[in-house]
Amino acid sequence: MASADSAGSSTITSTTSPAAESGVVGEGLRAALDGRWRATRDELRAGLDRADLLPDPSRTLEEARANILREMRELSSLNFAAAGFRTEHGGTGDVGASISAIEMIGYADLSLMVKSGVQWGLFGGAVENLGTKRHHDRYVADLINLDLLGCFAMTETGHGSNVQALETTATYDAATGEFVIHSPTPSARKDYIGGAAEHARVAAVFAQLITGGPGEEPTGRGVHCFIVPIRDDAGADLPGITTGDCGYKGGLRAVDNGRIMFDSVRIPAENLLNKYGDVAADGTYSSPIENTNRRFFTMLGTLIRGRVSVGATGGATARKALTLATRYALLRKQFDAPGEQEEVTIMDYRAHQRKLLPLIAKSYAIAFAQNDLTAELHDVGSLNLGSGEPNRKDAKRQRRLESWAAGLKAYSTWHASHAINVSREACGGAGYLDENQLSLMRGDIDVFTTFEGDNTVLTQLVGKELLTSYGDDVRGLSATGWVRFVAGMARDVVAEKTAARQVIQTILDDSDEDPEDSALSHRGTQLRLFRNREDHLVRTCAQRLRRANDDESDPFDVFNNAQDHLLKVGQAHVERIVLESFIGAIAECDSRSAAELLDKVCDLFVYSALEEDLSWFLMHRHVSTERAKAIRRGVNELCADLRPHAQTLVDAFGIPEALLTAPMLEHG
Repeated sequence: MASADSAGSSTITSTTSPAAESGVVGEGLRAALDGRWRATRDELRAGLDRADLLPDPSRTLEEARANILREMRELSSLNFAAAGFRTEHGGTGDVGASISAIEMIGYADLSLMVKSGVQWGLFGGAVENLGTKRHHDRYVADLINLDLLGCFAMTETGHGSNVQALETTATYDAATGEFVIHSPTPSARKDYIGGAAEHARVAAVFAQLITGGPGEEPTGRGVHCFIVPIRDDAGADLPGITTGDCGYKGGLRAVDNGRIMFDSVRIPAENLLNKYGDVAADGTYSSPIENTNRRFFTMLGTLIRGRVSVGATGGATARKALTLATRYALLRKQFDAPGEQEEVTIMDYRAHQRKLLPLIAKSYAIAFAQNDLTAELHDVGSLNLGSGEPNRKDAKRQRRLESWAAGLKAYSTWHASHAINVSREACGGAGYLDENQLSLMRGDIDVFTTFEGDNTVLTQLVGKELLTSYGDDVRGLSATGWVRFVAGMARDVVAEKTAARQVIQTILDDSDEDPEDSALSHRGTQLRLFRNREDHLVRTCAQRLRRANDDESDPFDVFNNAQDHLLKVGQAHVERIVLESFIGAIAECDSRSAAELLDKVCDLFVYSALEEDLSWFLMHRHVSTERAKAIRRGVNELCADLRPHAQTLVDAFGIPEALLTAPMLEHG
C-alpha cells in the first residue's frame, strides 16, 4: 500500500511474463475467493458448464416451470441436496458445502436456485430442524430425492416480516386427535409461496397453535409449524384447500409462486413439527423452552440457512453481471482519441472504470464476508441438534450469527440489484437484450431484496441488536417496548464487536488512534474510520432513544423518528464486518502476487465506501476537507492502477464459461 494520503501510484510487479503473471495471480485470487469449500465449487463448475441451464425467455410459463422441475430432478439424481441434511437422515451434514452449491447455481438460473432453495432449504430445513424422528423417518429421504414436493407456507397477505402476528390458526381437537388448520380472514391467505401454484403436494404451514389441557380454556401458544397435505397425486386441491396462482411476476418466471387458503382442514396430531413444542393427546401443551418469545426466535433461528443462501446467491449474481459488463467493456470501442485512428476501448475511460471497478472491489469484499458467514453457520450448526435451549455462550453466538446473516443478506442483495443495473447500463443497448442475460438477471434479482426478510427490516434488526447487546429479554418486544428498554439502560451503549481476528488487532495496535494523523492508505486508519463511524452512530442513536424517558414523549414516536438513524447503525456495522473479512482473507491468501493485488482491491473498496458516505464523515468531522479530496483522488488513482487487471479480477470469480454466453461478447 502507498504511504501518502492518496492511494498512491504504486503498481504490482512481477519477474514473470504478463500472461504467466495473470495466470498465477488469477489462480491465487480464485483460491482465496473459493475459500474452505473450494472442492465443492470446482465440482459444480464442471457440472454447470452448460448453456442449456440458462433461462430461456421464449418459454411459456408452463414450459419454464416444467423445465425447472426437470433440472431439479437432474440435480437430485446427482445427490446435490444431500449436503444440506444430517448424516442420520440420509445426508452428508456439510452445511457449508450446501450453501456453496446453491450459490454456484446462482450463476446459471436464479429460478433454479430459488426452486431448489424452497424444496431443500426452506421446506426441507423446516422438517429437519423443527421436526423430530417421526418426521425425519417419514419425509426427509423423499424430499431429498423429490418423491415428495413441498412448499414453505409462512408469509401471509397481511403479514410478511411480522411472523409472530400470522393469522392462520391450528386448533387442537382432543376428541379426534387432530389439528384444524384454518384461514380466519382474507388477509390470512398464504401468499407468494414458491411451489404452491402447481408442484407442491404438501406445505410446511406456520400457524398460531391453540390448545388447552383438561379443564383449561384453549390458549394461543404462538406460531408453530405443521405438515399439511394440499394436493392429491393428480395435482388437484384436497378438500378444504384452495390454491391460486400468482401468475406472471417481475422475474423468476419458472418458480410457481401461489396462494393457499385453509377451510377447517384436519390433519393428524403427528403432523405438528414438535421439536420445540408438543401437544399431548389430551391437549396439554409442553415445550423445552418456557418463554414464548424465546421459543419463537429459537425456532426461526434454526431456519437462517435460507437467508444465508439468498445473500450468497445475490453476491454470485452481482459477480456474473460485472463479469459480463467488464468483458464487454474490454471489447467495445467508442470515439477516437486525438491523433489516433483507432477508437478507444470503453474500459479505458475513467468514468467507465468508476462504474465497474468499485463494484468489483465490493463484490470481492462481500464474497470474503460471505465465506466467513458460511463457515460460521456450518460451525454453529451443532448448536441446533438438541431440542432445548443452548447454553448462554452458545446462545449469544447464535444470536450474533442471526444478526450477521440478516445484515449481510441485506448488504449483498442491495449490492446485487445495484451492480446488475449498472452493468446493464454499462453495456448500452446490448445490455437491454435478453440474449445477453443482464435484463433477465435484473428482473430475477429484484425480489431478493424483500424475500427471506425485507432488507430494510433486516438492517433495522441489526441496529436493534447492537443497541441491546444481543439481550434475550428484548426479543419479540414491540417498538414501544424496545425503546423503553433502551431508554431505561443506565450504562452507555457501545457497539459490540465481533470476535476480532488477530490480524485485525495487530493492525489496530500498529496505527494511530486518531485516523487524521495517519495515512489514509494505512489499513489501521481505514479500520478506525469504519469502527469510529459505527461507535458514533450507536452512541448517538441510543441518546435519541433515551428521550423516551421524558414524560411527554411517546415511545413509538421516538422510535419512528429515529428509524433512519437505526438503519444507519446497521449499515455501518455490516460494512465494518465486511472490511474485516476482506483484511482477514488477504492475510490468509497463499499467493503473494494475489495478495498484493487484493491489497489494491481492498483499498478501492474502502476508498469508494468512504466516498459514498463522504457527507456523513464530513458532517461529523471524522475526516477533514483535505482528506475528503484525497479520498476522491484515491478512487481515480486506484481505478487507474487496477484497469490492467480488470480481466484477471473478473476471471478469478470462476464462473463457468458456458454460463457467460452472450452474443455481445462475440464482437463487442
